Amino acid sequence: MRKLALAAAFAATLISGPAFAEYPEKTVNLILPFNAGGESDVSARFQQPYFEKITGQQMVIQYMAGAGGAQAWSQLNSMEGDGYTLMGINLPHTVLQPMEKDVGYETDDLVAVNYFHYTPNALFVPKDSEFQNLQQLIDYAKANPGVVTFSGSGSNSANQIGQTQFDELAGITTTYIPFSGTGPAVTAILGSQVTAGFNYVTSGVNNGDGMRMLAVASEERVKAFPDVPTFKELGFDLVGGAYRGIAVPKSTPEDVRKKLSDIISKINQNPEFIKKMEDAGFVLTNVPYGKMADFVAQKKKEYRAIGEKLGIANR
Repeated sequence: MRKLALAAAFAATLISGPAFAEYPEKTVNLILPFNAGGESDVSARFQQPYFEKITGQQMVIQYMAGAGGAQAWSQLNSMEGDGYTLMGINLPHTVLQPMEKDVGYETDDLVAVNYFHYTPNALFVPKDSEFQNLQQLIDYAKANPGVVTFSGSGSNSANQIGQTQFDELAGITTTYIPFSGTGPAVTAILGSQVTAGFNYVTSGVNNGDGMRMLAVASEERVKAFPDVPTFKELGFDLVGGAYRGIAVPKSTPEDVRKKLSDIISKINQNPEFIKKMEDAGFVLTNVPYGKMADFVAQKKKEYRAIGEKLGIANR
């Protein structure tokens, strides 16, 4: 029995150690929990050639859309943890969804190895709007409580969080109108169906001719829009948006998690990749696996507080 136990321990060592020394050794599959064409897809497509250049292996992108990402995230830990099945992961989605109801996973069930960018919230108005700057919009909202309408990409999204925080910081009351995604939320702004919109700054890249950005919720001005002030510059401590990263099944070995995180961080340092992302309105971050626990804990605390204000802290 002792010999069998030693043999099993030796086999386990081979599986978790040298077997992954040259990871990856074959094609890696990246599952995105949303449809093609969104911000998650665009950034993954930007990553793809650099992943292949660094590793010598292909990264194949697949889609598993549904329930705002929950359909995929609820299945992640049932997938094989061999390092060859990856999944896109988003904040605040993976904090707010399980807060509101049973979605088949809990925030702490998910193993993120790297958050590599976020798309800041931005406040847009139609191009022909009477509001030329943020203060004009605030003054109008104060004089007309509830009249100003904001479109956004769904309920309990980063966009609604932005609107909720803005109302509190500016001392105003506005009305949030959720749409089924970024596309229809932007269409509502372009068609002047709403007063304004909280959307991701990336929306301004392809729709800049039809709407005007009054402020962006980033620490510094976004390079794609150098003339647009940040909320901080205008006196409002509002920074946030949707963070995107890479997750793996919980059974994935620690050394593979770290190796994958290092690969993603290395891509983030590539000058060509940086330019592509910044030109598209993305803001690069570098939250590697070693810093993930603290980062997620901080975001959970932040989003849970906001979730209570949104009235979704039911669990």
